[in-house]
Amino acid sequence: MNIRMVLLASAAAFAASTPVLAADAIVAAEPEPVEYVRVCDAYGTGYFYIPGTETCLKIEGYIRFQVDVGDQPLNGSLSNDSDWDARTRGQVQFTAKSDTEYGPLTGVIVMQFNADNASDQDAILDSAYLDIAGFRAGLFYSWWDDGLSGETDDIGSIVTLHNSIRYQYESGTFYAGISVDELEDGFYKTGEEPNNVGVAFGVGGTAGAFSYQVTGGWDFDNEDGAVRAMGTVEIGPGTLGLAAVYSSGPNSYYSAAEWAVAAEYAIKATDKLKITPGVQYYGDYYVSGDDFSDGDAWKVGLTVDYQIVDNFYAKASVQYLDPEDADDSTSGYFRLQRSF
Repeated sequence: MNIRMVLLASAAAFAASTPVLAADAIVAAEPEPVEYVRVCDAYGTGYFYIPGTETCLKIEGYIRFQVDVGDQPLNGSLSNDSDWDARTRGQVQFTAKSDTEYGPLTGVIVMQFNADNASDQDAILDSAYLDIAGFRAGLFYSWWDDGLSGETDDIGSIVTLHNSIRYQYESGTFYAGISVDELEDGFYKTGEEPNNVGVAFGVGGTAGAFSYQVTGGWDFDNEDGAVRAMGTVEIGPGTLGLAAVYSSGPNSYYSAAEWAVAAEYAIKATDKLKITPGVQYYGDYYVSGDDFSDGDAWKVGLTVDYQIVDNFYAKASVQYLDPEDADDSTSGYFRLQRSF
């Protein structure tokens, strides 16, 4: 009897302890914390915080389809008798901003992808620079890239994208700056090498319905420079734009003519439609060589912009150029562009 009692008691104790051991073996895992993307409204719309940092990032860009037309083949290095050429571009821009004791620290990267056809394509770095407290260094466009709103005016440099260092002071309605530019892709006189350097300045601002800009540059290797003044004012149903430029000789900042004047009137026909006729006159138009010619030239054109829907635009432009010492030409394009 004692042995039977001991066995029954042991079996009961084992049965009672088994569920407890099974329950102890199941351990629920703690869920990992999830960090959601936060909107950053300190620098305007479109920015969000990079997770785990206090840096704000904005991603934007556009897709463009364009058909060029003209009197000369327009498809780059390929030579044929076509007077039209279709091409496509995709561009994306990354802008990062964060607060520092010196003000916002900005970094910008712009990548551009161009395709003339399935085999003729390129991917380029369109801009990449850092900016803090008015100082900017990197690859970016100069003030000579600015122009009137239409497509007729020819008052900028051949190449306006440089590796540069600049300082620009800005207030609410005024800015003034100076830059040192590496001019490797510009105009070279006979015997000059592509290791050029230049100094440029820009001054501009707004006053009510009037905006203005004065830009200058000195090309040290070519030992010539240029200066340009430009302004716009709202008049009636549109905006009148005027510009004048003078160059002491062909150089990387301006080489189209010794002097030129341009005008346009951008008519806002509707909320979605803008029509911009323009005209330009060139004094001592550049044809070839190391100096300007003695002949003049004139140009007239029309540009039409239409907003199909939000962030989707169409543009058409046609230009006619008549130089005194060269053949006249007609060119233009049609463009569809979706921005985001």
